[in-house]
Amino acid sequence: MSRCHAAVSPLHAAVYFAPEREDELAKLGLERGSTAYFAGRAAPLGAVGAGAVTATFANFNHEHVARSLPAVWAVTTPEAVLDARLRGVDGMLRRLLGPDALTSTELAEAAGLAVRAAEGGHREARPLYAANADLPVPGEPHLALWHAATLLREHRGDGHVAALAVAGLSGLEAIVLHNATGTAATSALLKRTRGWSDEQWAAARDGLRGRGLLDEAGEITEAGVALRAEAEALTDRLDAAPYDHLGPAATARLTALAGAFTAALRRAGAFPAAAFGKG
Repeated sequence: MSRCHAAVSPLHAAVYFAPEREDELAKLGLERGSTAYFAGRAAPLGAVGAGAVTATFANFNHEHVARSLPAVWAVTTPEAVLDARLRGVDGMLRRLLGPDALTSTELAEAAGLAVRAAEGGHREARPLYAANADLPVPGEPHLALWHAATLLREHRGDGHVAALAVAGLSGLEAIVLHNATGTAATSALLKRTRGWSDEQWAAARDGLRGRGLLDEAGEITEAGVALRAEAEALTDRLDAAPYDHLGPAATARLTALAGAFTAALRRAGAFPAAAFGKG
């Protein structure tokens, strides 16, 4: 299931690097950057305040969230944001994948499989998944695929937040530890987008050193690797339902199809290399 998640999730996540999404949200009067992000991702929850977003998004500084929410809902509505984000997704996928891919039988098949998998998720204790599951499935296959990828990503993400709590990691500690692996976004990007100061980041690193999860140089230790592996294993168990519902053969097929489209997105520059690494 983790292999399928790795293939499907980027189909959703690419939108956060796409200018089309921010362009559409800016037309509603929303400030680009964090405000657009919070509004776009939180809109399925309704006109929520900072508390709900801090709780569900998990690794953002609450004060950073509160600078945008709930004030954003005086500018526009969740319904308008949902329409705008889907227009942004449409523009992004048309630009990055091209018309032939969007009308291909492979994309239609991937969309059908992803939607079927997403229908097998559990709503209990999964607020972001449950909120997105209440939205209608778009009619066009490329938008249906993005919608289903969103559901699958949020289903796993909701479970991952629970797994991090079991591991005794705060949201900030979790991203500092992930950054130390070299596979996450850069510390500069994480601090800017999540609203953490250099001092708060350093304090979290000190705390992780005290637990033996980072060494003095800030590198992840064997204990840190083991703790992350335990959290990922628990996340896998909590995320099993969609793929059990889909079945092993169809899950393997979705992994192959989604993986090919994710590779195409990467080749088209959907994920800027400068945004990832320890720096």
